[in-house]
Amino acid sequence: MEMDDNKRRRSMIIYVLIAIVVYLVLNTFLFPNMRTGQVQITDVSYTQLLDDLEEKKVDKVQYTTNDASVLYTLKGDDEGKAYQTTAMPTDADLTNRIQDAGATLDVVVPDEDSGLMMYYLLTFILPIAVFFLFGWWLNRRMKKAMGDDGPSMNFGGGFGGMGGGGLGKSGARIVASKDVGVTFKDVAGQEEAKESLKEVVDFLENPKRYEEIGARLPRGALLVGPPGTGKTLLAKAVAGEAGVPFFSISGSEFVEMFVGRGAAKVRDLFKQANEKAPCIVFIDEIDAVGKRRDQGLSTNDEREQTLNQLLTEMDGFDNHKGIVVLAATNRPDSLDPALLRPGRFDRRVPVELPDLAGRKAILELHAKDVKVQPPIDLSAIARATPGASGADLANLINEGALRAVRQGRTKALQEDFEESVEVVIAGQQRKSTVLSDHEKQVVAYHEIGHAIVAANMKEGAPVTKITIVPRTSGALGYTMQVEEDERFLTTKQEVLDKLAVYCGGRAAEELIFGEMTTGAANDIEQATKLARNMITRFGMSDEFGMMALGTVQNAYLNQDTSLTCAPGTAERIDEAVLRTIEHAHQRALQVLRENKFKLHELARYLYKKETITGDEFMTLLKRENPLMPPKPQA
Repeated sequence: MEMDDNKRRRSMIIYVLIAIVVYLVLNTFLFPNMRTGQVQITDVSYTQLLDDLEEKKVDKVQYTTNDASVLYTLKGDDEGKAYQTTAMPTDADLTNRIQDAGATLDVVVPDEDSGLMMYYLLTFILPIAVFFLFGWWLNRRMKKAMGDDGPSMNFGGGFGGMGGGGLGKSGARIVASKDVGVTFKDVAGQEEAKESLKEVVDFLENPKRYEEIGARLPRGALLVGPPGTGKTLLAKAVAGEAGVPFFSISGSEFVEMFVGRGAAKVRDLFKQANEKAPCIVFIDEIDAVGKRRDQGLSTNDEREQTLNQLLTEMDGFDNHKGIVVLAATNRPDSLDPALLRPGRFDRRVPVELPDLAGRKAILELHAKDVKVQPPIDLSAIARATPGASGADLANLINEGALRAVRQGRTKALQEDFEESVEVVIAGQQRKSTVLSDHEKQVVAYHEIGHAIVAANMKEGAPVTKITIVPRTSGALGYTMQVEEDERFLTTKQEVLDKLAVYCGGRAAEELIFGEMTTGAANDIEQATKLARNMITRFGMSDEFGMMALGTVQNAYLNQDTSLTCAPGTAERIDEAVLRTIEHAHQRALQVLRENKFKLHELARYLYKKETITGDEFMTLLKRENPLMPPKPQA
């Protein structure tokens, strides 16, 4: 039985704190009172003692010969209360004064050696012995929890958990070959990545073929791609195909509070891998431990020691044994160059977002586990989800099944999956949000403004759905456009048309109501980002031409472009972005002025139905001689 590392640490900290508290309590309250018999003693001057004797208040006197200390009590005082002072060596009449006062005198001649020995034994030696025994017991308990019943007297292990407590263990999750349960058949939409990794599988299955020709398999392969694309699943599939054990650990698990523990975990991981070879070692999120080393003030010695140990281990192990190290990251730009050189992670396997065919394959794979009512058109769902990762698509199928259950059905319908697309993109319907009539009209005109501009753009994607039902993402409505075919290149005209569509909602508000609302906030953000990329990255500006003025640090994480130009050029870029967006805004206004009657008709229709399909929208848009609807209420 394997004990969780965090649980062990918390248990050790609690036990150590309890031991310290017990020691302090014993040392503070119990041991000092053992010599005085739980008596409350008050220090007084020798003159006070003489005055009490003269007034005959003293009841009992205890005189200790080794230090001339006098401990006495007064008549009428409560038991447990005494006074202490030191006798003057020159006062030879003290005994006579005590007898004259009628007090009882008790002279104590202590055995100094035995008294001191007992005092130090109880005060210092006993607590330390208890502490040692406690550490030994804790160490034994840790070892039993880890399956090792061997005795140990390692005090450090019991106190700090650095010996037998298991902090030096790698903590990797080991899955036997028969229990991996994942093969390439369970991975869809990543055909290129699977082809790259099939060579690794073949090496693990038939190493002699490569040894005979003198070929050496790369020691490590780095799976690079956006989050949710199936990097961990691919690594498991390699182990499942080859029928070898699978070691899995996260990069963050190497970084420890104690210096040197991360390096110890790396050593232990590769030691276990050598014992289980052939095998797959998978390090997820390797950027947590493999970041680029520098000499700045933000260096982390523990992380760098762990990275150095990882580099050494990857250089040192014999890959003829069949040990393959796979790692995953969505931040390859942050990795140390030494980690990527030949002989370490010298093969990079891109795990990109799936294309149209890949999305359909992923949907079909996950839909096998869901009971559905034909007909089901997963191709339409795949076309409606460009840019979705494998994890998004798996969630989409699950959301469709959950909706069927909520509707009281035993099988999922096509409409369940279509609704789940909206849930993944825009969130659940927010039924608690109730718009006023005027706000509902504004939203209707806003969305129809987007749709009419999109329908009039030659290069625009067809409108498939328009709704003014609020969503949990904060959207009060949206217009969905779906490309008929997968596109990998975008022309300048397509970018300009998309900018005009972004501006269509605000243009409709200005044209009909003569006012602006906050509903266009997201449109403005998307339009500004696209216009800036058009100028700084795509080279589509007449003013700057084919000049890269910005870079994206990590496209996988969808980071914004950072400018790489002079401050004066940055001002000119801002002006060019403003001109580009304003031109798109005027195009949208012109299209809506030319289709003002249709804008009124369609907005009124959407106001009543709240949600319309793309076919309904196009039918009404193409209908001749529409009746002029009444103007919207102010």
